Amino acid sequence: MHVAVAATFALLGGCAFGPPPPDDGGAPPNLPSPSPSASTPDSGDNAAATANVVARHLSAPWGLAFLPDGSALVTERKTATIVRVGLPQTTAGLTVTPVASVAGVSSTGDGGLLGIAVSPKVATNRTVFVYYSTATDNRVATIQLPTAVLSAPPSDAPSAAPSAAPPPTVTPRPIVTGIPRGATDNGGWLGFGPDGWLYASTGDAGRPAANADRKSLAGKILRMTAAGKPVGGKSLVYASGLHDVQGFDWDPTGHLYAVDAATATDGVLAIRSGASYGWPATSGSTSESATPPVQTLPSAQAGCAGVALVQNILATACLTGERVWLMQLTANGAVFGAPQASLAKSFGRLRTVVAAPDGSLWIMTSNTDGHGTPSPDDDQIIQVVVADAGAGKS
Repeated sequence: MHVAVAATFALLGGCAFGPPPPDDGGAPPNLPSPSPSASTPDSGDNAAATANVVARHLSAPWGLAFLPDGSALVTERKTATIVRVGLPQTTAGLTVTPVASVAGVSSTGDGGLLGIAVSPKVATNRTVFVYYSTATDNRVATIQLPTAVLSAPPSDAPSAAPSAAPPPTVTPRPIVTGIPRGATDNGGWLGFGPDGWLYASTGDAGRPAANADRKSLAGKILRMTAAGKPVGGKSLVYASGLHDVQGFDWDPTGHLYAVDAATATDGVLAIRSGASYGWPATSGSTSESATPPVQTLPSAQAGCAGVALVQNILATACLTGERVWLMQLTANGAVFGAPQASLAKSFGRLRTVVAAPDGSLWIMTSNTDGHGTPSPDDDQIIQVVVADAGAGKS
């Protein structure tokens, strides 16, 4: 059973409000009242305040991707370790098992072992993709998992004592190299799109002038084949003019969204092929050629990283703001009503949010990375349920 704050987490639900007119800003949705059993929020604007903590005691987790059996692979940035989070269940939550230590990773600054994506053919090729930093660059590479990682134990299996032996060291096989690496702003998210291609986000690595240069891989979203080649034999660059995108996801119609920081705000961006997003110009003063954000969030309440979509609800997890912002998207990709905050100041810094196979959201804290104030349980994975958005499906 889940422990700590375990309850139903009712958030925004597309079905709860009905489809808004395509271009009507509308009013904020009518959200449920917080439950008294939840962690104490910092203000009354929280969309909800209850959650299930499903895993504990991770070390600076960064990337998260689900395997076909419903378990998750998580990257630990500083330790360069991939851990599996899944059955069997314990009194502390799901079992966290180190499965691989990745060779050649440099974790200085905010670099290290970052994003992870599971091959669509993982059941047969045991391949995952990782984004990681070396001492000189950032890279996208493939790793073959041990066969045992893909074999989930039954839910009623006894929990084995953690092994004292270190996980096996694996050597990644790079498919893209030469992505600029800096002390900060290294990007790092990976994901397979509905078109079957692999996407990666890169940061400006402290070199904003390179972001508009299509010959540079800095400050971009890249699109590639599973072999790291440009789709259609052209450039890897899918979109440019970005600062430090650390998360992106697609809506049910195949539109891609990300969050990026400007000078005073974070911008929720509808990512389009060939578009430029104007960094480092400040919000409100971007050039006419730059694609404007569909929503901005004040930087003091944002510093957002992860992005996930459940039906027409976009969620973004924020480090500086220590909250999740939730917003309802129209069919045209506009934000309907005002963004709503949840989990504000309840779990500390929140980095990653991913839509799970059952329709819930998994959110990872980032309190042990040297910038937060960790609790004895940190870092944690928190599961939340988006009401009327299909959570709980098998």
